[in-house]
Amino acid sequence: MNNVSFYNLAWRWHFYAGLFVIPFMILLSVTGIIYLFKPQLDTWLYPHLMLAPATEQRVSADQQLALVERLYPDATLSKYLPPVGEGRSAHFVIERDGRPLNLFVDPYRGTLLGEQDGQWNLQAVARTLHGDLMIGTLGDRLIELAAGWGIVLVVSGLYLWWPRGNNPAGVLWPRLHARGRLLWRDLHAVTGFWGSLLLLFMLLTGMTWTGFWGAQFAGAWNQFPAAMWDEVPKSGQLAGSLNSSREQTVSWAAEVTPLPASDPHAAHRGHAGHDQGPAAPRISLQQVVDTADARGVQRGYSISFPQGATGVYSVALFADDPRNDATLHLDQYSGAVLADVRWADYGLVARAVESGVKLHEGKMFGLANQILMALVCLLIILSAVSGLVIWWKRRPAGRLGVPPLRHDLPRWKSAIGVMIVLGVLFPLVGASLLLIWALDRCLGLLLRAPLANRDVP
Repeated sequence: MNNVSFYNLAWRWHFYAGLFVIPFMILLSVTGIIYLFKPQLDTWLYPHLMLAPATEQRVSADQQLALVERLYPDATLSKYLPPVGEGRSAHFVIERDGRPLNLFVDPYRGTLLGEQDGQWNLQAVARTLHGDLMIGTLGDRLIELAAGWGIVLVVSGLYLWWPRGNNPAGVLWPRLHARGRLLWRDLHAVTGFWGSLLLLFMLLTGMTWTGFWGAQFAGAWNQFPAAMWDEVPKSGQLAGSLNSSREQTVSWAAEVTPLPASDPHAAHRGHAGHDQGPAAPRISLQQVVDTADARGVQRGYSISFPQGATGVYSVALFADDPRNDATLHLDQYSGAVLADVRWADYGLVARAVESGVKLHEGKMFGLANQILMALVCLLIILSAVSGLVIWWKRRPAGRLGVPPLRHDLPRWKSAIGVMIVLGVLFPLVGASLLLIWALDRCLGLLLRAPLANRDVP
């Protein structure tokens, strides 16, 4: 492959990747900004649900539960979130008529503050769009493909940006005195260069949550000692089954851990004639709260209710600081803690991923982290819009094609090696690269055929 032909190929890959990725990048950036500021937005939009004036008197979790069961007798309990602090409400998630519903309870007066559609509120919609476009597995794969191609876009963009002269203007800073296409080109190239590492960080940390590559990555690198569950009855499911695209319950590291099972007859073991007696009564919700508090789980955790006779109570804290992560599973009859997974149990890769995800979500360092990630999102939007403007200004006259390009090429062998590595690391990207290469070759042959026929006498 000669220099000019590879530069043409790199340019077309960058162009095709941009057309595919830009709509996704804008969507992910907008929904990401919404989710970044979830704490502030929730309090601002729903103060009547989130806030409850504090008093000395408190209502137990069991009394709150009794209120919900009385008001919604036909609903299925899904989750309980104790108040995160003074003056905050308690939160129940129920399923009614096949739809999730968020209920907010005043923990001081034992009254219902209100309800919220669990699927069609701002944060749920933003998170679901961010995770799977609200279309399930297909959307998850499209997001993963867009993120993978986003990485190709960054790498190919850096390759095309690589300085080929001594003038740093337009390379390290934009020529703001310029006008028209040149200014848009500088904004696209310079912001893309300075933001490339942050963008790669955002894309790679986001990829760990995808359903295909993320699952394979977790299976290969996220391991726990099997002995942790040697004496624990297992349900055959993983803790990750508690998560959905709409909400995160357990941490990424804990997703691959086994989900234990409760023993309905554990209370009768060892008593003659009672091995198959009736199931023991379920422990109280307040007992689960007390166990979590006694074990030092910070507030902000959720309690997932047992589903079925062998289900367990799952206490999960997906903490802003991953060092405070906690995943506990309690037998619903005996109250025994069947599993307790913490930061100390995470491997090196799990710790790195959890820390990266928390930076990605803007949670680790408070408002400063939120602002930094919001700026990255705005930079992505600027890069996407400027790329579209450049294409529109440079497109072939009268048609929607690939703009013309320069042919002064540096380091093409290294660049193609990087592309091959990316294709191997991200299989969906690799498969699509092969497909686009084949289509590009076929299209080139079809376009050259009429020209060749003209030369035949």
